[in-house]
Amino acid sequence: MRVLWLFPCLIAVSCGGGGTSPTPTPSNPFTFTITAAGVGPKEFTVPAGTRVLFLNSDSRRHDMASDPHPEHNAEGCEGINFVGGLSPGQSRETGNMVTVKTCGFHDHENPDNTTLQGRIIVR
Repeated sequence: MRVLWLFPCLIAVSCGGGGTSPTPTPSNPFTFTITAAGVGPKEFTVPAGTRVLFLNSDSRRHDMASDPHPEHNAEGCEGINFVGGLSPGQSRETGNMVTVKTCGFHDHENPDNTTLQGRIIVR
């Protein structure tokens, strides 16, 4: 009988007991974090071929895109457009940034807000 009683207890412990788990910390060392105060850091210098992560820690949605607005078509910077719309708590990586150049980005929904602008410098 004790074995039967012990089995449900082991299941409850292994399932975490219903507690909430914290949001995982992004593992990409090149992570832009978006908050109500804007995006930070403002720029990263990355090696060619790198993917850059955008994490939305704000309470509202953001739509990150490459410069220029509204075309988002700077040659070699198209990888930024993989990020797109991010709901609160969401994160997404750019495509591989392979062209050696400086690529600007902004929030497509708020393109003139300088706190939501930044650069990825590919070397």
